[in-house]
Amino acid sequence: MKKQLVRRAFFQRDPLTCARELIGTELVWGDCSGILVEVEAYAAIDDEAAHTFTRPSARSFIKRNKPGAAYVYFNYGVHWMLNVLVKGDANGFVLIRAIEPRRGIELMKKRRSTDDLRQLCSGPGKLTQALGITGRHHKMDLCADSRHCFVSNAQANFDVVTDKRIGITRSAHLPWRFTLRASPFLSRPPKL
Repeated sequence: MKKQLVRRAFFQRDPLTCARELIGTELVWGDCSGILVEVEAYAAIDDEAAHTFTRPSARSFIKRNKPGAAYVYFNYGVHWMLNVLVKGDANGFVLIRAIEPRRGIELMKKRRSTDDLRQLCSGPGKLTQALGITGRHHKMDLCADSRHCFVSNAQANFDVVTDKRIGITRSAHLPWRFTLRASPFLSRPPKL
């Protein structure tokens, strides 16, 4: 199976397409990695749940950064959240919600203080804690460094389920959450 770094052109489309097609790619973060099993798309325009709706700093981030840049923020003073910038047919972000751990599992267990493989990265805050992602990674280019990137398996096909986004109150009706069908590593199973 030939694996390749996901290049900037991938993120020069729209958030929905990118979100759906990120499912099944591998997120590499230093000595750790995992297969993306859950993401959510956020549009820069007319999406009340997106940071761009209320935060001028998010709109400035889009203007100042290239597609594929990490947008990392501290959510409710509790968890770091990893997003990737999409700029192209439509601008926005893809929130990385869950991965199936593959490499660096012992380090992830130590960071999360758990031996339960399913609990290591089954939610956006758990994922950033397990991978050691913090605000220092904000603006990092995820298309240029093989130690912090997405890797695709060009030959693989994945059964993707579309569902409503979770953990939000505004624009919650939009079916912009994408998950890998039947994955035990999701933050929450989709409503089928």
